[in-house]
Amino acid sequence: MSDSDTGAAGRSHGEMAQLSAIELSVNDQVRRLEVDPRTSLLDALREHLRLSGTKKGCDHGQCGACTVLINGRRVNSCLTLAVMHEDDEIVTIEGLGDPDGLHPMQRAFVEHDGFQCGYCTPGQICSAVGMLAEVEAGWPSHATADVASPRIALTDEEIRERMSGNICRCAAYPNIVAAIRGIAEGGPE
Repeated sequence: MSDSDTGAAGRSHGEMAQLSAIELSVNDQVRRLEVDPRTSLLDALREHLRLSGTKKGCDHGQCGACTVLINGRRVNSCLTLAVMHEDDEIVTIEGLGDPDGLHPMQRAFVEHDGFQCGYCTPGQICSAVGMLAEVEAGWPSHATADVASPRIALTDEEIRERMSGNICRCAAYPNIVAAIRGIAEGGPE
C-alpha cells in the first residue's frame, strides 16, 4: 500500500490532526477554541471550557448524562461535533441557573428530591427543560393519547416516555416525574 493509498488512516502515531479554530456561544458567552475537528461537543465543554456540569456517562448517546440545550432543543453532546455548532446557542446546566438563582426546574428537582447521587441530574434537568418546550410546541410522543389535540395531556406515562433517553442509575424516577409535573402544572417560577 502506498502513502497516497493510506490517507488519514495511515497517519503515524506522532502526526496530529490539524486544529480548527471555532467560536461557540455557550451560556450567553462567546468562547474561542482550537480543537481537533473530531472533538465532540461534550469534550469541548468539559475539557476545553472546563464546564464540568455536563457529564460523560456512556459516550454513546444512550444514557443522557451529557444532554445540553442547543437552540432550545435537547441534544446528547457526546454524539455531535463541536465544530458543527458555531452559529448555535448552547446552554449547559451552568447556564440554566446558579446556586443564588436556580432555574425553576433546578429548584423543582431539589424540592422533589429528584436526584440521589446527582451524576445524571444535569442531563435530566436540561432534558426536562427541552422536553417541556416540545410539549408546549405540540410535538407528540409515542405515548401521546390524542395526537390531533392542540394541547398534549402531560400524564406520568407521557413524561416517562419523553424522558426515557435519560437514565438514572439510582432510580429516582418517581421524584423526577414529580419535579417535571410540578413545573408543567405551574409550579415555582
